Amino acid sequence: MLDKSFLQMNTVFISILIEALPFVLIGVLIAGVIQMFVTEEMVARIMPKNKVAAILFGAFLGAIFPACECGIVPITRRLIAKGVPAFAAIPFMLTGPIINPVVLFSTFVAFGNQWDVMIYRGGLAMIVAILVGFLLAVQFKNAKVLKNEIGVITNSPGGIETAATVSAPQISLYNKIKGTFVHAVEEFFSVGKYLVIGALIAASMQTYVKTSTLLEIGQGEVSSSLVMMGLAFVLSLCSEADAFIASSFQSTFTIGSIVAFLVYGPMLDIKNVLMMLAVFKKKLVLSLIGYITVLVLLGSLFL
Repeated sequence: MLDKSFLQMNTVFISILIEALPFVLIGVLIAGVIQMFVTEEMVARIMPKNKVAAILFGAFLGAIFPACECGIVPITRRLIAKGVPAFAAIPFMLTGPIINPVVLFSTFVAFGNQWDVMIYRGGLAMIVAILVGFLLAVQFKNAKVLKNEIGVITNSPGGIETAATVSAPQISLYNKIKGTFVHAVEEFFSVGKYLVIGALIAASMQTYVKTSTLLEIGQGEVSSSLVMMGLAFVLSLCSEADAFIASSFQSTFTIGSIVAFLVYGPMLDIKNVLMMLAVFKKKLVLSLIGYITVLVLLGSLFL
């Protein structure tokens, strides 16, 4: 009986990995291109001066300037350091890992080529990000939100990029292309372990947790959303792959709770909260945790 259940878990685990890996590969390659070819100055130059327009622009920027949640925090930090207001940069940080084409397409495929979950995910992410932007504009106004540091936090293995680092225009095309693949490989191994852990937990839950227990939790609107949001926070999955984990729960959890999982995880998980605490002032991070948690929970109850 044990052997049979283990084989069942192994089958589910491998199927999740096989479905998710192509999207992770595409995602890390795009992240590498952005890292080497797109500068924060490009974004800062086109950022609107009007507050409302800047918030909306920041929220929609993720569709054309995608980045996974593993690298979005340092990008946001550099944008703010270059003069982009926090109320415009933070919405980009929240939507970038969700509304980009790779993530939305992976969501579409993971849920059987159906549009509803993909639309709910993108729509709720946009609403939450825009509302958070307006709340930050009121709460912080002109207050400084970055910690005072000598270096600039990056998503490079060393973690700190000093002012003496060679700027992008000085790098040759060959080195940019080489850097793209180097960064993509580093990103793949960085996020790959989270995918493996998430797939293993999802497969284990489906195999060893009684269906009746999952059904009991999953049918309560508030409880199911809170459980899935907590799971998303703990698993810390890459947004290119989390839809395949979420889809494995669609027979037992409500659609609202699944969307909550897909929106909350890329916005808040263990690894990016730790990164935010290293970059932003604690007051901003605590405010973001509170705003995002409440807004995602409320939004999931309407689905």
